[in-house]
Amino acid sequence: MSDRNRQVLFEILQKDGNNRCADCHTTEHVDWASCNLGIFLCQDCAGIHRSLGVDISRVKSIKLDYWDDDLVKKMAEAGNENVNKYYEQHLPKYYRRPSKSDKELLRVQFIKAKYERKEFVYPDKQAPYSANKKEGLLMKKGKDRKDFFPRNFVVNSLDNSIQYYNKTQLIESIPLDDVNVVLVSDKAREKQNCFQISYPKGKSTRHIFVSCEDPKEAVEWYTVIRSAKWDRRRLAFPAMSEDELAKDLTTDFGCEGWLNKRGPNMEPYKRRWFTLDRRKLMYHSEPLAAIPKGEMYIGYKDVGYSVENNNTRGKGDPLEFLLKTPDRDYFLKAETSEDKDRWIDVLTSIISTQPSQADIKLYTGMVRSGR
Repeated sequence: MSDRNRQVLFEILQKDGNNRCADCHTTEHVDWASCNLGIFLCQDCAGIHRSLGVDISRVKSIKLDYWDDDLVKKMAEAGNENVNKYYEQHLPKYYRRPSKSDKELLRVQFIKAKYERKEFVYPDKQAPYSANKKEGLLMKKGKDRKDFFPRNFVVNSLDNSIQYYNKTQLIESIPLDDVNVVLVSDKAREKQNCFQISYPKGKSTRHIFVSCEDPKEAVEWYTVIRSAKWDRRRLAFPAMSEDELAKDLTTDFGCEGWLNKRGPNMEPYKRRWFTLDRRKLMYHSEPLAAIPKGEMYIGYKDVGYSVENNNTRGKGDPLEFLLKTPDRDYFLKAETSEDKDRWIDVLTSIISTQPSQADIKLYTGMVRSGR
């Protein structure tokens, strides 16, 4: 590439919209481009584009590859904003646009939906998740077993329900408005394309783990739940903007991992899998447990919540820390210093943030159910 072409290409990269990845919108390492589409990409999204094949996307390095006059002209005429106006012209508000830090499953399927299947160009291709109802067979983990069993699932916004059946026998009907769904293939290592459905049940939270073979289908199930919840909000709050309706349709866990927990009477530590779902902190016997062994609401600092870096009541173990709530103190111990810092940072951030209306609703529900 001539010095002139290199200079022009870098000038194009600095224009609004081009200086962030066309797909995940990160501004980090936007050193790649699809020369036939005319878009600039980050390194991770460029790798996904390569998997699409050159008939869909031809990926080149901005810094290392050769760019002739015609290719540079193509990049100048197209650009991220212009191309996205076409490929995202019918991107639904409820569809989760993945960021750089999101699960690879989401990022891969978003890019395939956008360029390979053109789902956001032709709305009829969104039928698997836009009808607010979906039926199909999923593999569900047994409540008290490690095995997964085939179950028929039905998502229906009109009935406000997610139902699942053993053949024709209804096992459970879950209120759609109450569920959170999270992609969890990283902790369900033996099952790919796995997602976790969590909802309040009685005095506790219930987790259901389901999976399917096809990653496209997994994201369709994830998206139809978001679509159905969005549709119910749209009907209930007609004056609310579409962006507001789409907020927090699903929420990834703020933090997860193993911590050692000691009881209030200074019993020996027990290893527990902790999950932070918004402001609800739960601990379980293992990562795919159906029901937490305990859960607590993490409130605001002004009403008695805090995190102390060192558990001064213990033996001074550098991995220990203390979570204080108005009801009791929780003595915790991480397995590495990195894990300890991660948990302290996340909990401190939540405790320092005033609760939203959704948080207050969560707290009220936990109190009413006796949790």
